[in-house]
Amino acid sequence: MKNSDIIINIVRFVMLVFLQVLLLNNINLAGFINPYLYIYFILMYPLDGNKGLLIFLSFLLGLSIDIFEDSGGVHAAACVFIAYIRPVVLKYSFGVSYEYNSVKIKKADPMERLTYIASLVFMHNFVMFSLEIFSIKHIMLLLKSTLFSGIFTIILVVCTMILFNRKST
Repeated sequence: MKNSDIIINIVRFVMLVFLQVLLLNNINLAGFINPYLYIYFILMYPLDGNKGLLIFLSFLLGLSIDIFEDSGGVHAAACVFIAYIRPVVLKYSFGVSYEYNSVKIKKADPMERLTYIASLVFMHNFVMFSLEIFSIKHIMLLLKSTLFSGIFTIILVVCTMILFNRKST
């Protein structure tokens, strides 16, 4: 990873935590739809970056959100899970091009990119809401929260990618 990538990732980390804590945590549509844009950091972490460092940074990212949201570690657990499973999802989403290290997420085919984003967002939300609700009795609330918060998060992530991809070209 180059020095410029390190600086970009530090700025991205801090900005996403502040944006999530100060703005997005206050959005609660219909009582169960919450956007979780902070996982954009995990989604956009460089593919050639250190995977152990990604898991550690994902823990810090989730822990930062947990501290401000007083949520007992559910965000940290969900972030560590998607950071750990990310290589499998990348291989599933991008296929052979991931194996040959020729993938650029921002320049990938839109359907491959959407598959990658949606897979990790829904996994994150499912793990997070499962730990938060922690009851099989409320399975419909779990599925509803996962689905609708996931859709809202995917829309925000895609809009953010379009916004920052346009700026960088």
